[in-house]
Amino acid sequence: MKKLKMYMDGKWVESVSGAYFDVFNPATGELIAKIAEGTREDAQAAIAAAGRGFEHISSISVWERSRLLTAIASVIEKRKEALAHTLTQDQGKPFHTEALPEVEGTIAAFLEAAEQIKWLETSVISVEDSSKRVFTIRQPKGVYGIITPWNFPFMVPAEYIAYGLAAGNAIVWAPAPTTSVCAVALAECLEEAGVPQGAVNLVTGKGAVVGDEIVANPGTDAIGFTGSTATGNQIAIRGAGKPLLLELGGNGPTIVLTDADLDRAAKSIAFGSFFNGGQVCTSTELILAQKDIHDELVQRVLQHAKEIVLGDPFDLRTTMGPLNNEMVVAKNDEHALDCLKKGAEILLGGKRATGMTSNLFFEPTVITGVTEDCLYCQEETFGPVAPFMSFSTHEEALELARKNKWGLVSSIFTNNLKNSMYFAENIKAGIVTINSGSGESGGSNIPFGGVAGKQSGMGRIGGKYSLHEMTDLKAICVDVT
Repeated sequence: MKKLKMYMDGKWVESVSGAYFDVFNPATGELIAKIAEGTREDAQAAIAAAGRGFEHISSISVWERSRLLTAIASVIEKRKEALAHTLTQDQGKPFHTEALPEVEGTIAAFLEAAEQIKWLETSVISVEDSSKRVFTIRQPKGVYGIITPWNFPFMVPAEYIAYGLAAGNAIVWAPAPTTSVCAVALAECLEEAGVPQGAVNLVTGKGAVVGDEIVANPGTDAIGFTGSTATGNQIAIRGAGKPLLLELGGNGPTIVLTDADLDRAAKSIAFGSFFNGGQVCTSTELILAQKDIHDELVQRVLQHAKEIVLGDPFDLRTTMGPLNNEMVVAKNDEHALDCLKKGAEILLGGKRATGMTSNLFFEPTVITGVTEDCLYCQEETFGPVAPFMSFSTHEEALELARKNKWGLVSSIFTNNLKNSMYFAENIKAGIVTINSGSGESGGSNIPFGGVAGKQSGMGRIGGKYSLHEMTDLKAICVDVT
């Protein structure tokens, strides 16, 4: 059992209170580490350190920042197996099929940012006054506060940190408490790669304490957050007046029409519903199936679900590990009970798995007869569940999709081009996938985020879109007369 400190101003430090909190392995319940429990004073110190670090990171050349990001990727590559082991212990996802790929995705994020920053565009603008020359540049925002979740404790922070550093910002980072061991491990990689003093500062502890201080403190110039819609709404209030990049919840529908390739649809639905235990904002949490193919599609998804193996996430035979924490498992309990009360039928699962090494394993779940008033439709479940509703006409399906509170990702399965474009253009979502699942949008460099008027946040992350979010656009006007 390890005692792990915070990383601030290029040094590993304890909290000013000297307090530590416990982190447990969700698969076994074993205590795996004690983490320094940061206070508001610690967050304030980290913000001050970032202010000093910004002066340096913003002054070095784009090419030097690119080399730094490449060096970080190299360190992560060298430590890949150990980092994946930490990820499985800390978060619970299967080592071979999910933890290792997440570390590889983290490496790719730093390498991609290293390249993207070299091509950050500027422009010359034609203006009416012939005596003026106007051009634009992009500059870092300053001290960028980030608050990251537990479902992808390497990949999500990497998306913010890599592009934040690439743009020349300094980072103050508050990770989710339950996966803070991963956060410390990633900070160790940053230190080994030679991140300048104060450029990245890690403050571990309760979100309501360190996260709130980071959001509200006038020393942070912008905020990035990935997490629940409820927390995102509070951050929007506390951080009012600052640029906010909020990647929030999702529960977008997957629509399957009569003419769809059902094998393809069922495979994608099963992947989207059960990957990472369904603990993904882009999970397939609501399936709208046209009546003619509803029953057959359900049976095909059911077969995929029955093939899932729950167990030790280090075991090669395991395809799904535990959920990360008691709060998310309790929510899955609640949603399953609610749907039964409202007339739905649970064909598989719907309860915690027995005979496991902890109480956080939840059975793969397939449900039919879900109605609009079920919690599966009203909230983000964040669990291994495939809930089905049926519809008759395309107009009915579109109406159900438009009523959805979230605007992150929706999917449509059809072999008719006209139908695919009808839904893609009329569904209000940041991403619409056609003949692929909600979690299969094609790459990390596409613009990822929700749309206005929905509950999935604001802003876009991914590739050059991250750089646009994490920089300010400045117009410079020169009088040449």
